[in-house]
Amino acid sequence: MYLCTRFQIIIQMNKNAPEVIQLRKDVEARFGTRPATPADFESLIAQIWLCLHENLALSTLERLWGYVEGANNTRLSTLNILSRYVGSRDWNDYTNHLKEGEHGSSNPFIAEGIHTKDLQPGQSIEVTWLPNRRCVFRYLGDMRFEVVESVNSKLSEGDTFVSTFFLTGQPLFIDQLVLTGHTTVSYVAGNNGGLQSVTLLT
Repeated sequence: MYLCTRFQIIIQMNKNAPEVIQLRKDVEARFGTRPATPADFESLIAQIWLCLHENLALSTLERLWGYVEGANNTRLSTLNILSRYVGSRDWNDYTNHLKEGEHGSSNPFIAEGIHTKDLQPGQSIEVTWLPNRRCVFRYLGDMRFEVVESVNSKLSEGDTFVSTFFLTGQPLFIDQLVLTGHTTVSYVAGNNGGLQSVTLLT
């Protein structure tokens, strides 16, 4: 579908098209869960920014996932960004992979690890990444963790952050990182090569 404005032509796709539905599933596979709250969508936006340095509006994703009512179409520019998030060059490349049978079920982002939604407050996980980095995080609840051990990492004991999943072979995306009581930032651990190991300790 093409919408003509005074200044540009905007290409849109029906958000209920099979290819768009599959893209949402693949995004959920990489994100680690189906976004179901505003906080989930904000975390997804933060991860996309950390991966691609491209921004999406909260309302855009909420409409695309049907969390809020809105138009039945979504812009090609949005689909391009989400396609890059799951490993394709753009929407056209993504749909070509679908035609060849290369989609979510063989997605390289589906990996072993731990999803925050499966943890109970008080449980701890150990993660390692190159070169010679090791951290232990205690789950505080509400997707928030505290750093209790840190070896050769920029993270420090007492830092807190939000994360939705810890997957081997994938970078660890950290949001709302509070550095021992100071500023709140975002951070990526294991950007080159991803996490080497993820272990549930308690």
